[in-house]
Amino acid sequence: MSGGIYLKFILTVLTLAVIVFGYLGVSAVDRLHRVNVKLLEKLEKGVPASPAAPRTPTEKAAAPERVSNIANRRFYAPDAIPGGRIVHAVEAEPPNLNPIICNEAAASRFYGLCSASLAERDLEKPEEFQPLLAESWRISKDHKVIHIKLRRGVMWQRYTDPFTGKSVPPREVTAHDFRFFLDVIRDPDVNCAPLRVYYQDLEEMKILSSHEFTVRWKNAYYGAVSSTLGLTPLPRHFYLSGKKKFDGKAFNDDHVRNRMIVGCGPYRLVKWEKDRRLVFERNPDYFGIALGAAPSIETLVFDVIKHPSTRFQALEGGSIDELGLTPEQWVCRADAPMFRKGRVVRYKYLLPSYTYIGYNQANPLFRDKRVRRALTLLVDREKLRRTVYFDLAQIVTGPFFPGSAYYDRGIAPLPFDPARARKLLAEAGWRDADGDGILEKDGMKFSFTMLQVATSTIQQRMMPVIKESFAAAGIDMKLQNVEWSVYVRRLEERRYDACCLGWMSGFDPDMYQVWHSSQRGEGGSNHINYANAELDSLIIELRKTFDMPRRIELARRIAAILHEDQPYTFLFCPYSLVALSSRYRNVRVFPSGLAEELFWVPVRDQLAVPGL
Repeated sequence: MSGGIYLKFILTVLTLAVIVFGYLGVSAVDRLHRVNVKLLEKLEKGVPASPAAPRTPTEKAAAPERVSNIANRRFYAPDAIPGGRIVHAVEAEPPNLNPIICNEAAASRFYGLCSASLAERDLEKPEEFQPLLAESWRISKDHKVIHIKLRRGVMWQRYTDPFTGKSVPPREVTAHDFRFFLDVIRDPDVNCAPLRVYYQDLEEMKILSSHEFTVRWKNAYYGAVSSTLGLTPLPRHFYLSGKKKFDGKAFNDDHVRNRMIVGCGPYRLVKWEKDRRLVFERNPDYFGIALGAAPSIETLVFDVIKHPSTRFQALEGGSIDELGLTPEQWVCRADAPMFRKGRVVRYKYLLPSYTYIGYNQANPLFRDKRVRRALTLLVDREKLRRTVYFDLAQIVTGPFFPGSAYYDRGIAPLPFDPARARKLLAEAGWRDADGDGILEKDGMKFSFTMLQVATSTIQQRMMPVIKESFAAAGIDMKLQNVEWSVYVRRLEERRYDACCLGWMSGFDPDMYQVWHSSQRGEGGSNHINYANAELDSLIIELRKTFDMPRRIELARRIAAILHEDQPYTFLFCPYSLVALSSRYRNVRVFPSGLAEELFWVPVRDQLAVPGL
């Protein structure tokens, strides 16, 4: 959404996509081959102003007569009429709405509706950044220092103090709010280890005035631009609320404030009915309105509907407006009346993402790479692609998006080859010594448990096929269905044998958080406990490299190591399959997917929210 925060740039690589396993968003065009010195040269020169876009008839009178620049303004429809709704269905709600301590995609999505970052990626050219809270910026030639000049007149949303009941009026966003954000994530008591990694080399933030500051990095780091321009302010007056000193532990445990959002973005959180719905309303004080770059939809609703078939029924009945479809729904329900009559339109596209099976190497079963390769050889990915994904996915061999320059098409996926798998298992010392049909070694049976998301239709269809294939090779794989919240907790605590998940990645690949061996501990995203010394050094070099040909070379060596070691069985880059009501105008698919912030609805088609 417009007004998305730093999580758009950083936490996308941390986003677990299991609960949308069959309908992950994936993008039609990848522009990573142009993210190089050309981009940096543009950014070093700062951001020039450009004429304001036309305002809507409703807003034109209130807009100040000034020339300014704001991200993606050219894509907003000048004739859009404010009003209307979008009702979404989500499988689960996050435990809280504080994305600093909550690493779930839903938390970052909801917070992003209400907040804003210094800059946003251009929707059409995501290798380029455009100003949002920043009016302009300059980058030093050594890429270590970024000078930020803030936009004036950006206000924090008014709110009611949850403890005193007093109304807190809007106040201006300043450089001190950005400093507060950095101070919070650096506090060792704050539970944000995955996020803290991306700022571990940030040496200093120097406030020059209330609307100007510099950020200095210790080393030349390729991700420094996106990490800096993706910074979002944090409202000191809300989280401190009269306190003289910040308390990291209290911040983690402030369950009341962590169910609220006080932002400076295009929407306001107005209601959260636990296990039922969240409601957001358009922020009338959002600075983007005066600049012709603000969402027109008045109300956004997220209804919690756990089962895919129930969500589809809600779409058919018109009580929700947008839904990510499973491949089976896309193919087998294509003749539903809502599609045939044009009441609902379908969109299919790719985004940088992949699904995988991860093997926890804390379990001795998975420490030998010959065993992991054998397991991959026992997964018939081509069959799964046809029968489970209905040909709506691409088989992948590593963590890079197959549409990008980083992806090495010379690496062929390991085939389905049970005979070769059995040979590798035998080489690793696994035999069925007692004739019970299960391999064993040193008195240990090859038996483990695969975590499975209870409501994932993709996993429910896929895992029995894999289980059967494993069993034929003497491997006993048990399936354990768990709710999403339990699944995440088991991952964080490393209390599992194997899992089936998905990652989404950013436009500037950084493998550190997921693959570096230092991230095996608490808070890191290397939850499979994988370590490879050569990979570690390549990951560090990739972070420091700005030359695109060299970055591609490093990425392909990283992919080759992962292909050899098979810490994951890399599965698919699935298509994003979205169904959307035909009431909406200005619907476009960009490299990052559908840009919902651009949607608008004619007055005659604007509907009220059911039950609101």
